[in-house]
Amino acid sequence: MIKLTFHGAAGTVTGSQHLIEVNGKRLLLDCGLYQGKRKEAFERNRQLPFDPASLDAVVLSHAHIDHSGNLPTLAKHGFKGDITCTPATRDLCAAMLLDSAHIQEKDVEFVNRRRARQGQNLFEPLYTQPDALEVMRSFATLSYDRPREILPGVHLTLIDAGHMLGSATVILDIEEQAERRQLRLVFSGDIGKKNAPIIRDPVPVRDGADVLIMESTYGNRLHPADEDTERELERIINDTYRRGGCIIIPAFAVGRTQTIVYSLHRLYNKRDIPAVPIFVDSPLATDVTSVFRLHQETYDEEMRQFLLTDDDQNPFGFQTLRYTRSVEESKALNFLREPAIIISASGMMENGRVLHHLRNRISDPRTTVIIVGWQAPDTLGRRLVEGAEKVRIFGEEIENRAHVETLLGFSGHADRNGLLEWAGAMEKKPARTFLVHGEPEAASALADALKAETGFSAVDIPVLHQSFEV
Repeated sequence: MIKLTFHGAAGTVTGSQHLIEVNGKRLLLDCGLYQGKRKEAFERNRQLPFDPASLDAVVLSHAHIDHSGNLPTLAKHGFKGDITCTPATRDLCAAMLLDSAHIQEKDVEFVNRRRARQGQNLFEPLYTQPDALEVMRSFATLSYDRPREILPGVHLTLIDAGHMLGSATVILDIEEQAERRQLRLVFSGDIGKKNAPIIRDPVPVRDGADVLIMESTYGNRLHPADEDTERELERIINDTYRRGGCIIIPAFAVGRTQTIVYSLHRLYNKRDIPAVPIFVDSPLATDVTSVFRLHQETYDEEMRQFLLTDDDQNPFGFQTLRYTRSVEESKALNFLREPAIIISASGMMENGRVLHHLRNRISDPRTTVIIVGWQAPDTLGRRLVEGAEKVRIFGEEIENRAHVETLLGFSGHADRNGLLEWAGAMEKKPARTFLVHGEPEAASALADALKAETGFSAVDIPVLHQSFEV
């Protein structure tokens, strides 16, 4: 008997955590942070629904914080096993988890100052920077297409998911000892879209699977073509430049920032946009971009050709681009009076330097805010997408007069057709499929499409903490 329990990314797109119990062992797929309402996130991220010390191993599909961000909590509470992932994912996590710990510490420090004045009990951070450093000792890297036995009777293979640098689809070939049977379980991770810049296309699992855990983020939506997205970016930049305004792009420091920088580089080389100053205002994005430069083995052919022909020979650096690291450099951006582009984290505008830039410029009608990724419910990003006329930043209510544009073509996720193409490539159709990492409408639409268009039979949409025997 193999038992699956879905402890995160069930009915939502954050907090990926899927527990597999087999042969007397416990294996966790991903350990991400839940992002949403602050009180709910505070409680869910601290109160893990399993004992970390009882886990024997973790497999990490990729480095995004909703998949990796709660790993330090495991180490803090007794986990001693291996965390297996690709080399690029390990290197990204080394920067990201330390940055996440810094944010946890600073957020609690801010809240505790107020609680101390009110005579309330003080909080502790979810985890600290020493916790983040400690968990890195548990990482064990595995390159694509190199099978390895990670637990008795459990063989792991990672293949390229095409979602971000180092992202992987997880293939578990399991020898279930009690019933003496062979079973293949596939966890899609996050599936990338074909022809995305920088990285290779997602690799389908052509042999198929007995059990499939599959993401459904855009199960009911189609993306615009890549060239349309770049043309829209060009239009927005030129329109804002003519208004004399600044552009703020809240972007995830990992993956999305590098994709946008690469697109800006291409537009700049073709002289399709003016030579405005461009600032990547995120120490984490600066560190992560260095990791992107290191792992050229993950690049696609288009990127390789770009490197051969680009004068800078650096896809993430060109004449008008600056990376800012210090607080002083970041604050100086508030005094810019000429048009500029500021790319800053966090992508959902819940913390980080982007909040300072929004507070400083969102009331100026010349400003443009470009939304380049999915925004979780109850985040500042979602409120801007929904057209809020006033928003609260650092406890202050501010009038929103900025132009808000949405460019979902930069998404690193496959859309509905891409998901169906990936699943439809399986020669052996899964006997059981579980859809995760999607809001209910998206997951339900994808479930119907999988049954109608790819011949899948049993497709379930788990609710939080629901268990299944397979």
